[in-house]
Amino acid sequence: MRKKDSDLATSPSIQVLERMFTLMDVLAAKDGAATLKEISEKTQLHPSTTHRILNDLVAGRYVDRPEAGQYRLGMRLLELGNLVKARLNVRDAALLPMRELHQLIQQPVNLSVRQADEIVYVERAYSERSGMQVVRAIGGRAPLHLTSVGKLFLAADEPNRVRAYATKTGLSGHTKNSITQLPALEKELAKVRQWGYARDNEELELGVRCMAAGIYDDQAKLVAGLSISAPADRLDDGWLPKLQATAKSISMSLGFVSYN
Repeated sequence: MRKKDSDLATSPSIQVLERMFTLMDVLAAKDGAATLKEISEKTQLHPSTTHRILNDLVAGRYVDRPEAGQYRLGMRLLELGNLVKARLNVRDAALLPMRELHQLIQQPVNLSVRQADEIVYVERAYSERSGMQVVRAIGGRAPLHLTSVGKLFLAADEPNRVRAYATKTGLSGHTKNSITQLPALEKELAKVRQWGYARDNEELELGVRCMAAGIYDDQAKLVAGLSISAPADRLDDGWLPKLQATAKSISMSLGFVSYN
């Protein structure tokens, strides 16, 4: 006979799991090792119960015992964490949030990554039924200094790397609005760092404006950019908070921790 959910919630096995997670939370909050007494007091579990569960966790390498009566989180958790991290993919993490953002603003949303001196469009969310829109081809490339996402990556670089980029590429332009001089680019990148987002004001293509927000991994490293491209007269600054919130959500799913 199948147990009801209410029965499962109070079953001994579920209770043991809840206690196990509570113990691990206590250890996670501790910088160093914790004593059995500390753990028992913080979890409000009897010392014998605490000791029994900790022994099982030690056997599974989820908890280490550096000294008798001392406990800390074990290496098995690090191994599992690395497996999860290795399987995280920015495109997979971004796809659903991108579609949700597109539904809100009814404009194409692009995901781009950096490859050397260019950005590459790796995913997009758009509707063929929408009216006038700017759709970037997946696999398409563009110079860093001419795009909103590219500016995010340049703004994250050291000044000497930005100068090296300018020397190497010559900062060639595509339109009359393109930034083609290093001082102007450095001024623009300073604004990007201050704002926390970037813009492309018809610099890659006349009649098209863009805004972009960064996507960060668990090491707070910029790994991709999320952008909205629209006809110049239709880009709405009201989309920016939604864009930033979506980029933050994707970043957090990659392990990024925000302190704001």
